[in-house]
Amino acid sequence: MSLYSQYITERTDRLVLETDKGFAVYAYLPDNTVYIEDIYISPEYRKQGLASEFANKIANIAKTKGCTRMIGSVVPSAKASTESLKVLLAYGMKLASSTNNFITLSKDI
Repeated sequence: MSLYSQYITERTDRLVLETDKGFAVYAYLPDNTVYIEDIYISPEYRKQGLASEFANKIANIAKTKGCTRMIGSVVPSAKASTESLKVLLAYGMKLASSTNNFITLSKDI
């Protein structure tokens, strides 16, 4: 486990799934929901379906914990937010809610 993963799991209620190609940070929420907070794929490995693979692994783990829904979010003012939104939509997520600077998408798992 990387120092970053150790830090995140020690300081927050978040979990980290990581490989040498990227990582995902996620958490379990009430109402049988898993929240993918971040997925990062190293630039040389992008556009190869790895973000979906991370999301699928998290969904499978979450199902064993009783989760039936997955959510993701985008901050529109963040750098590359349009790409992040495209990734979530391509993964099959649908708009759940939006505010001035926070978009939440969800998907049944």
